[in-house]
Amino acid sequence: MNEMQKEKFIEIMQEKLKKLEIHFSMEQTEQFFEYMKLLIDWNEKINLTAITEPEEIITKHFIDSLTILKYIKNDYKVVDVGTGAGFPGIPLCIMNPTIKMTLVDSLNKRLIFLQEVVNTLKLKNIEIVHARAEELGQNIKYRETFDIATSRAVANLSTLSEYLIPLVKINGKIISMKASNAKQEIDEAQNAIQILGGQIESIEEFNLPESDIGRTVIIINKNKPTSKKYPRKAGTPSKEPLK
Repeated sequence: MNEMQKEKFIEIMQEKLKKLEIHFSMEQTEQFFEYMKLLIDWNEKINLTAITEPEEIITKHFIDSLTILKYIKNDYKVVDVGTGAGFPGIPLCIMNPTIKMTLVDSLNKRLIFLQEVVNTLKLKNIEIVHARAEELGQNIKYRETFDIATSRAVANLSTLSEYLIPLVKINGKIISMKASNAKQEIDEAQNAIQILGGQIESIEEFNLPESDIGRTVIIINKNKPTSKKYPRKAGTPSKEPLK
């Protein structure tokens, strides 16, 4: 990628950040450029993403991840479950370096990539954990310790709630990032969310800036402790979602 492409990338990135009313520094937009280069390079070796066009990476990965930045306060402890190539966790950390982020994925190859990103971008306060969501939720080091648990495109909302709600403390929040038209999924998950100690606080529907790509962000507040029996053993939440 030549210098012109870098300038163009930074111009597009900054324009979209302004649309989200996010304040940014030149250093931050340059970090995103480096992140994109790593993503494209590594994607030739291991399957990280089907999205490889720079403009699509900006909109569908970087900007999409940052639509939830406004919900995360300074110094929050955040866990990103099933982070894949680092979304939304790494973009959030680039824009707010005070966040204490735990990135979780079950595939070790992805974690090696994430460590490379963290090292190259010199990101701080990031822990990378190799685990399944069900194991993490039963691990006393992590259970009920986070202010925010988030996930993007990992599972239906019932299953996802069983992965995420056990990880947050009382009055912590789950931020579930979904595509548009999530109404049926939300309706079907209401009982599961209640069983796990949560309650839907808000649902935000919008399009990504300058696109017709619809998104739904569901915020769940945890108002009571989660029973020790959740999450159930690995594979069960996805095969038999709580009803």
